[in-house]
Amino acid sequence: MSKHPTLLQHFRSFAYQNHIKDYDKALQYFAVFGATGWDIDSSIDIDTLIKEKILCNYESLHNSITRYTHNNPVYHQLLSAIALGTEYEHDIFQKIRVGKDRGEEAVDYLEKKSLLRFDISVIEPSDVNSIKSDRIIFRLPFMRFWFAMVSPYYKSISDGDFREFLEKWHHAKGNFHILLNNLLIRELAKENFYKRLKDDKITSLGSYYDKKTNIEILAVSKSGKMFAGECKYSKNPATINMLNLLKEKCEKSALNISEYMLFSKNGFLPEVLNSKDKNVTLCSGEDLSILLNDLNKNDLLTYSNRKY
Repeated sequence: MSKHPTLLQHFRSFAYQNHIKDYDKALQYFAVFGATGWDIDSSIDIDTLIKEKILCNYESLHNSITRYTHNNPVYHQLLSAIALGTEYEHDIFQKIRVGKDRGEEAVDYLEKKSLLRFDISVIEPSDVNSIKSDRIIFRLPFMRFWFAMVSPYYKSISDGDFREFLEKWHHAKGNFHILLNNLLIRELAKENFYKRLKDDKITSLGSYYDKKTNIEILAVSKSGKMFAGECKYSKNPATINMLNLLKEKCEKSALNISEYMLFSKNGFLPEVLNSKDKNVTLCSGEDLSILLNDLNKNDLLTYSNRKY
């Protein structure tokens, strides 16, 4: 296995290994067990599997993870802050009340240990005063789950009392997969752009952020054209307001966008579908299934960690 397989490579390996063809189901289990190499029976509900594979093996898993963190309280606080949704370096250091030098040392160490990675804005803001500190995210889904949902409640879990964990997980699990889904939607965007822009290849794709705004997907082609995308997870189909807000954000950040991509989990209202705006690509939850097309043994990654 390469040192740093992509998130999509981890995802496809997970789905192939565990015989899961449905994207939504694969994502639900991947958000918890992704990049462990464990065999997962997706016919068993996820809460039961968490108890059997993680909570009941807490001590062994904790001992394995401390080989990376050495029980350093700053490392643990930083990892938990990021796992629970504080993603920008300056905000993280403020939240855990650590100085810039100590915080940067911790981030550098955890990046070298392959726990974290930087998700740098595709381009820097044109206004230097709008530059925001770097975004930091987890490399491996399981580690994110551990430091968000397990590590903060280690005292009760280590005593065999799972009630506090279950209460917090009950409130978090409905949206816990969204970050991973957004990152995988970038892969969908890459596929889409590749098919349509063969003569003007995408040279960089990620997100854009500054102090004023955040744009979930930004791509730049070889010729310098920019493409912006947004994601929505409402139970209702998206309205034209989704496109209007994305355009406003791009204008506010002085981004000259050639095309837009909208992803809405539950589709779009006719006002969007019938729009005469030809520089807009629409994607829904169904489109994500292509990320699991043609799974085969070549997708399987080999993991060296202990299996549970």
